[in-house]
Amino acid sequence: MQGFPVAFRGMRVGLLGGSFDPAHEGHAHLTREALKRLGLDRVWWLVTPGNPLKPNPPARLAARMKRAREVMRDPRVTVTDLESRLGTRYTAETLQRLQALYPGVRFVWLMGADNLAQFHLWQQWDWIFRHVPIAVFARPGTRLEAKGARAAEEYARWRLPVHLARALADRMPPAWVFLDMPMNPLSSSEIRARGEWKGTAE
Repeated sequence: MQGFPVAFRGMRVGLLGGSFDPAHEGHAHLTREALKRLGLDRVWWLVTPGNPLKPNPPARLAARMKRAREVMRDPRVTVTDLESRLGTRYTAETLQRLQALYPGVRFVWLMGADNLAQFHLWQQWDWIFRHVPIAVFARPGTRLEAKGARAAEEYARWRLPVHLARALADRMPPAWVFLDMPMNPLSSSEIRARGEWKGTAE
């Protein structure tokens, strides 16, 4: 599969999806925490062509990919445009395709707590919870909102204690964990609002 990341049966691969418009140190910080605390072998940044929940289109994909690779320089992390290559629009579709393409790979969906708060609005969100282990990382100002989210309440009985986080990738879903971490206040929307990101690429 030319242009697709390499992964072998038994590998633990974290998936961090988003528009990355632009990627910033907050994304990198979450990724480093995921590698360390979940015992992952790799993390893939899934830079999406667009976000169905956002009204405005993101910057050009090539520009966002370039910026992401500048921000995240770690041999264990792959920045990829998999969704564009697969032709998938929603996370559930992408995960279904990845599980078919990479049998035996132990995928873990990674997301910030701000996403958990609105997770019930995602297409087939309950399918995601039932088919992929999920790690949720605290984001500034979202701890209480996320913990009271509909998805968190409906799947409360399958939430793992923090000390079992390294076993998450090996758990049969539904299985998820909420991890506090040192806060990084950066956000893509604030960077755009300050005019620091034009989204152009050669």
